[in-house]
Parts: sequence; structure tokens; C-alpha cells
Amino acid sequence: MSTPNIEFLRFTTHKAFTHRLVLSTLTGRPVHISQIRSSSPTNPGLAPHEISFLRLLDSITNGSSFQISYTGTTLTYIPGLITGNVGGASDVVKCVLPETNRRGISWFLLPLCVLAPFSKAPVNVRFEGEGVITSATDTGDISVDTMRTAILPLYEQFGILGAKMELRVLQRSCAGPGGKGGGGVVELRFGAQVRLPKTLHMNRSPGRVKRIRGVAYSTGVSASNNARMIHAARGVLNALVADIHVAAQYDQAPLVSSGDKSNPSGKKRTGVGFGLSLIAESSAAGVIYSADVAAPSEGGVTPEDLGKKAAWQLLECIQQGGCITRIGCGTVLMLMAMGSEDVGRLRLGRDVVGTEDVITLGRDLKKFGGSSWGMRDCEDDETGDIIVSVKGIGVGNVGRKIA
Repeated sequence: MSTPNIEFLRFTTHKAFTHRLVLSTLTGRPVHISQIRSSSPTNPGLAPHEISFLRLLDSITNGSSFQISYTGTTLTYIPGLITGNVGGASDVVKCVLPETNRRGISWFLLPLCVLAPFSKAPVNVRFEGEGVITSATDTGDISVDTMRTAILPLYEQFGILGAKMELRVLQRSCAGPGGKGGGGVVELRFGAQVRLPKTLHMNRSPGRVKRIRGVAYSTGVSASNNARMIHAARGVLNALVADIHVAAQYDQAPLVSSGDKSNPSGKKRTGVGFGLSLIAESSAAGVIYSADVAAPSEGGVTPEDLGKKAAWQLLECIQQGGCITRIGCGTVLMLMAMGSEDVGRLRLGRDVVGTEDVITLGRDLKKFGGSSWGMRDCEDDETGDIIVSVKGIGVGNVGRKIA
């Protein structure tokens, strides 16, 4: 298909792949991405998880067009309308992830939840297959528990009702051998569609931590690992916060095909492991800090070491300051940029603002038609936090009727 009259926004490499496609879909600007792992001698082009995300994007939109080069190193994307599940609330889009997938389920959920409020109909997606990993991963993805407890509550700050958002974990799974595959099952039901997100003002003091919550999970290993992780984490945190509660979750490892040609119906257990997700709630409304660790697929880590690592990671996240953590600032900044044509303010830690992901997002938003961010030092204390001012471009939900 020839598209000579279409003006593409051009990007290179696979970095920031999902948020560029999300911005393209929200703003209606076609994109051209080249040099996708072009220097890799063994695996050039799009990875399996990126192909799966393109299929998911095609399932929840109408009129989208993709063109992938023969080598997979070049992609052109012409966005369509975000329709969601037009068949009704009972309709579910199934996204089957291949066994070669190395990314956690949150890699798919984060961009999907940014698109869902702007959909014409509710977005109900079920992730299944041999590649679904619900735990945290070595690639930096958070677990489904942190996604539910630390990311989804942020949407309430924009007037998006949390009662209509549900993230179900039907089958837990850690990363399989070599960090690939898992076999979990996760279902997202997002029925909170809005015409335009509210302007966000979170430039106040983040307050003091008042409680700590969390989930310790074991899949296919001894349930005593949960108690050992919790005990080690509390050994670090008990001296700092009195209100601590960590739930324990045990599941059997999921069954997947054994891949034995002589026995096609054979099954095997995969996704064995354990991990810990912690969140700290502040006295200021909407401020949540999080930490997420999981045992590597090759093993060699004790539950005690993992529990202490999660506790220290949580304290480090709190020390960075700000009202939004590193894992949630991308979601918040994109929703602020897509909101009403007013200036919103967000307080971020200096170390969070200086990350590559935030800087890249700021440049990409400007390229997609957004305004430049305003930044100034926070003057009411000596934390070193930065107030980021973002002016919305008023994209809104073109598919939702005005009530």
C-alpha cells in the first residue's frame, strides 16, 4: 500500500516503543520507526513481545494500519480509532503471548491502561498463553501486584473511577527457564472511559509514610518462602513504620505443553519462582511508593535476601522523593499532556526527572504536538524536588458521546 501523501513522524531504535505508539494512537499522528535492532547479528528487527503488542493494538482499534519491512527493522503505523470491546461488556479480547516472550505482563498493561480511558467502549483484555509472566522480571518490568496497587490508583487523580477498573490474576507465573515464558493468565477490565482527563495538581508536600502493604507470592515452590521473605522485609521496616501488613499468596506452577512430538498431549510445569511486592502509602492523598523484586529464573537467591532487597528498594524509592515514582511518572505525564488545555503541576524527585525514560518522553510529547514542560525547584523545603508544569493539548476521547 502506497502512502505518498502521509507525513510521518520519524523515530529510530526500539527504545520507547510502546509510548510512541500510544502517543501516535491518541494524537492520530502516523509514525515511522527505523533501525529496530538493525545492528544485531542474531535477532534483528521486532522482538516477539513487540509483535504481540502490535496485535493487541490492532484488536482494540479500528482502522489502524501496520507495515513491517522484510527484516523487521522498519515499522510504519497509521493509527485508527480506539474502539475497545465494541461487542459489549461481556466481550473479551484475547491476547496470546508466545513462549519466547521475555517481558512481564506490566509491559503490556501500562500502555494499554493509558489508551483505555480514551476508548469508545470498555476495554476487556485477557492475556494468556505460554508467555505470560505476572512477576517482576530481570528486564525491569514490575509485577501485576504493583500494577494493581501502585499504578491503577493514579487514575483516580484524573477523575477516572477506580471502581470500574479491575485487574484479575487468574494464574500466577514467574519467568520460565532462561527468563522466557511463564504460562500465567491475567484479565484487565477497564470500563472507566472519560471525555477529558481532569487537570492534575500534585505539587504539594508528599507527606510522611503512614503504612506499608504488600504481597509475597510463591509459584510452584514451598509456601514457606513467603513467610521467610516477609520476616526479612519486616526486619528492616519494623523500626521505621508500625503499620505493616504483607499478604501471602501461593499458587501451583502453570501447566504448558511439553513440546514433545512423541507425546503431543504431554504437559510440564513452568514459571516456578517467588517474589515480593511492597507499597508505602503516604499521609498525602494519592502518593504511593513501591518496590518489586523476584527471584531470577536461574535461582541462587534465598527468600531472606529477596525480602531485604525489597525493603531497601522501597526505602530508596521513598528517599527519591516527589509525589510520583519512576514507574508511574510516564503514565501520569502522558495523561496530563492529553488532558484539558490547562496547566497541571506535578512534584517529582530530582533523580526521577533525570532518568532517560522521562527525558525521552518529554521530547516525544513535544514532537507529537505537546508543549514544552516548565520546571522549577521546589522552594517550600530542602528536599531538592522539582515542580514540573505540563499544559494539556485537549485531545480527549473522540469516540465518547457528551452526556
